[in-house]
Amino acid sequence: MPSEEALAPGATRRSLIVGAAAAGAAVAGATVIGAADATAAERRHAGDAAAHKSEGKRTMTNGKTEDGFVTAKDGASIYYKDWGPRDAQTVMFHHGWPLSADDWDAQMLFFLNHGYRVVAHDRRGHGRSTQTANGNEMNTYADDVLAVVAGLGLKNVFHVGHSTGGGEVARYLGRHGTSRAGKAALLGAVPPIMVKTEANPGGLPLEVFDGFRAALAANRAQFFRDIPSGPFYGFNRDGAKVSQGVIDNWWRQGMMGGTKAHYDCIKAFSETDFTEDLKKIDIPVLVMHGDDDQIVPIADSALLSSKLLPKGTLKVYKGFPHGMATTHAETINADLLAFFKA
Repeated sequence: MPSEEALAPGATRRSLIVGAAAAGAAVAGATVIGAADATAAERRHAGDAAAHKSEGKRTMTNGKTEDGFVTAKDGASIYYKDWGPRDAQTVMFHHGWPLSADDWDAQMLFFLNHGYRVVAHDRRGHGRSTQTANGNEMNTYADDVLAVVAGLGLKNVFHVGHSTGGGEVARYLGRHGTSRAGKAALLGAVPPIMVKTEANPGGLPLEVFDGFRAALAANRAQFFRDIPSGPFYGFNRDGAKVSQGVIDNWWRQGMMGGTKAHYDCIKAFSETDFTEDLKKIDIPVLVMHGDDDQIVPIADSALLSSKLLPKGTLKVYKGFPHGMATTHAETINADLLAFFKA
């Protein structure tokens, strides 16, 4: 049975998410597509040309093993970072939309310095991975995770997923089982399901996510300024300590990815139902959520998903925003470390 370490009133999602989408949609203009880094593109092409197995093949870069690519079963190249002792406990990080593995900088350095092996990948269509036109949905995302895990020969992995990445973790463990996993943590995660349905009356109307798509198509570059400047990190709250560097880094990561993949991923994170996945996960899972999360408010996410997990533990953070792993990294890192060591 899940335990609840703290309780807080659940905030509604609608007004704040609609506001974020409307802010982006209000700016008319041509869609901006981020230019891929030339070196990364060359490496992606090399990965695409390589033979691959159904579970993914690791692609080496100049003989180095610190980072590289695995080739997914459809030929897409999935970028990953892999730091730390190969015989150490592995922690694998799964980023949110529309970001990249770089969003875990504060966590990867922390756990690397504590003796862990840390792995993070760029979801297909995001960051340095292939900007695919197809496969931008949760089943394929989960298969890509397996490609990385199998390609690197990882076992007993501790999976940490934020937002969309939390959904990715749930679908990976539900779809491929827990034989290669030891524990998992879901931070500000989208499960069980975001959109309003007959079975999920507390969810958001589909029109909210249509607003996201309209904003992205109208002016992705501006939309990707508005989100981190406002609700994502709680910078729209009175007294918030705003970091322009954090805003710029969010924008940088978002613009590295492909607009088609980002567009498709909105459906993936909002309409995928992870209920049955959560019920199948038989390893310990820590559900971490801020009670001032304006992107994935707690009432229809963590408070529900923690009850569906056979071995779930809920930890609520008073006043923390959606991007709490960045704004409150010291607290989040310490709690993750304690959970891993327990």
